[in-house]
This record gives sequence, C-alpha cells and structure tokens, in this order.
Amino acid sequence: MRLLVVEDTADLAAQLRSALTEAGFAVDHAADGEEGLHLGLTEPYDAVVLDIGLPRMDGLSVLRRWRADDKRMPVLLLTARDSWTEKVEGLNAGADDYLAKPFVMAELIARLNALIRRASGVAKPELAFGEVRIDTAARTVTRAGMPVRLTALEYGMLAYLALNSGRPVSKTELTEHLYAQDFDRDSNTLEVIAARLRRKLGDGLIDTIRGQGYRMVPAA
Repeated sequence: MRLLVVEDTADLAAQLRSALTEAGFAVDHAADGEEGLHLGLTEPYDAVVLDIGLPRMDGLSVLRRWRADDKRMPVLLLTARDSWTEKVEGLNAGADDYLAKPFVMAELIARLNALIRRASGVAKPELAFGEVRIDTAARTVTRAGMPVRLTALEYGMLAYLALNSGRPVSKTELTEHLYAQDFDRDSNTLEVIAARLRRKLGDGLIDTIRGQGYRMVPAA
C-alpha cells in the first residue's frame, strides 16, 4: 500500500516515514502544502497523512482542493491536541479521521489500516481465501493455520489484490500502489513476486488474466 505523508516538521516527517516503511507501506513525503497538493492530484495513494499547519498552503485548503477534484483517497489529519475547531473543520472538508499531536505511532498505523480497509469496502481486518487467512491489522498470513513468512513486497501485493478481490488488477496499478515515487520500479518484478506467492500459498489463489493483470477470487 502506498501512502503520502504531508508534514513540514523534519523530525516528525522522518519518524513517520521510518515507522510506516517498517510497517510495510511505500511512503512518499511532501514538506509543504503545494507539493502535497500536486502529489495528491497526480499520484494514486491508498491513504494520506496530512498535517493542518503547513507552509505555502495549509492542510485544510489542500484537502478541499483534493475533494473538489474528486480525489477520494482516505485522509488522516494531524491536528493540534486542543483544537476542536480544526477537527470539525477537517471533517467538514472531507477528512476521514484525525489524530491529535503528540500521538502514538501504533495508533496512527492502526487507523490507517482501518481507513484503507473501509475504502475497499472491507469491515473486518481478517480476509479469508479458502485455507489462506490474511490479517490486515497484524499484517500476518496463515495457510491451513500455519504462519507463512512473506517479504514486504509479497505481502503488499497479496494485500492489495485481496482488498480488490474479484476484479483484474493491472501490473501498472500494482506498481503504482506498491512502490514509493523514488523507488526504481520494475513491473517484471511482479511476475517473480506472484510466482513466490503461488509457491507459498498455493496455485489457485492468484489468477493471471492475460492482457489485464492479476486477480484473486473473492472470499466465500
């Protein structure tokens, strides 16, 4: 899953990028509102962490512009602890959730995972595909009750296909959602990852749709 972090405080931005990358996300960063606005308008993100107090353009103005342009990615606002007016204005502007500073990183990650699930129409954190279980909260996978070790990219591809089960997902779409902007992207790598997932989880889980990409069959 690919995230955008729009935060101008260098230390906090570095902490967010490090923690979210360690949690398995591909992370892009913008240090001001104008850059964040541009990235949100031109890149496909699964969720955004958006600070309200930004240079060049404040976070609420950025959010309003995104929504006016029909950008529907979930947005988690970072607000001042005691500013209830910011929280109300943010929700009215189209934010999906908010978190007051200072915050616990584990809570932010949990909220982002919940927002991504909700945007995909998934209510519960565990997804079932036959004997394969994917826990999107703990980011763990089991097969027939036994844990399966996956790399970050393997899990990312599996989770994205699972959250979009039932429809073909092109290699281009997968590439856009699995890699950060500054990553050396190679769509051929996806074939290797798909082969590894089939070897670890069984051949019937991920279908190759010729000329379209990959698809997972919806859970029963």
